[in-house]
Amino acid sequence: MASLPPGLIVRTGKFIWTTLWQQMMARLAPRDPQGNYIRPESEFRHSIGPGTDRAEPPTPGRYCLIVGMGCPWAHRTLVTRVLKGLEEAIPVILVQPAAAEGIWVFQQPFLGCRSLPELYQRAQPGYQGRSTVPVLWDSQSQTIVNNESADIIVILNRAFDSVAHHAQQDLYPEPLRPQIDQWNAKIYPAVNNGVYRCGFAQTQTAYDRACAELFATLDEIDAALAQHRYLCGDSVTLADVRLFTTLFRFDAVYYSLFKCNRRRIADYPHLGPYVRDLYQLPGVASTCDLEAIKADYYGNLFPLNPGGIIPAGPDMDGWLQPHGRERLSQSPASL
Repeated sequence: MASLPPGLIVRTGKFIWTTLWQQMMARLAPRDPQGNYIRPESEFRHSIGPGTDRAEPPTPGRYCLIVGMGCPWAHRTLVTRVLKGLEEAIPVILVQPAAAEGIWVFQQPFLGCRSLPELYQRAQPGYQGRSTVPVLWDSQSQTIVNNESADIIVILNRAFDSVAHHAQQDLYPEPLRPQIDQWNAKIYPAVNNGVYRCGFAQTQTAYDRACAELFATLDEIDAALAQHRYLCGDSVTLADVRLFTTLFRFDAVYYSLFKCNRRRIADYPHLGPYVRDLYQLPGVASTCDLEAIKADYYGNLFPLNPGGIIPAGPDMDGWLQPHGRERLSQSPASL
């Protein structure tokens, strides 16, 4: 029997793989008609504190955080938790991705649940939405308070001051809120979600647009950081927390896997030292699990890395190199 022509094999293989890739991407990353990635909205948006149904001061252990160590959105809550000194008051429950199922599963069964979708069903029977991390869970009322990271870090910053070791550390101070919100409004679509818009783009036009916005914004941030230590001055704010977890993953994951390869963060004169500065703040390094991050992205995003091969690098030693950004601080007491 004569062998098939190589061209036919290539064309057939490409057609089959492209068709399967599009089907898998439709589940992994919803798109608009132009191929732009559209991130679904979080659905649990409750709060804690005066004027809410959880108005009483929180007691240690009532609330817990459910996180995956590879997830940048969950990572925000872990960074805020250590900066506020809430490690004793708010336990952490770990989940990890089950690649074959496309869901998060608990490392140890939690409240009789094996997977995060089971817990969402427990909180809201009949729930049909996405079961994502982070989750701020109320053990007293057995329900999800919030699953939107941007909300949770605001809650952690103020609602838990009565049980925080660093209650005086305000990451969202009133005078800086307009500036913080302005940075967040710029950074979220172009950088935090921008790397996903690059990696999950399903047309060249969608990718080119997202990539251009990403690096234009990184250039703008780098220029701003030439003038002051953190985004809003001498002190760390929630704007820095939200940016940090994306930048920490950038060179190891987004640069290659998500095709964000115009420039590494390490190559920027100010962004590189800035992210090392944040990494070296007390407690922050303990929230950064690069091996889990690489395993989650390279090992579980099958449509982007079908072979599942996890790269060996980068070396973590560089994160401990001096950053020299203290010279930009006006106050010697700034965090």
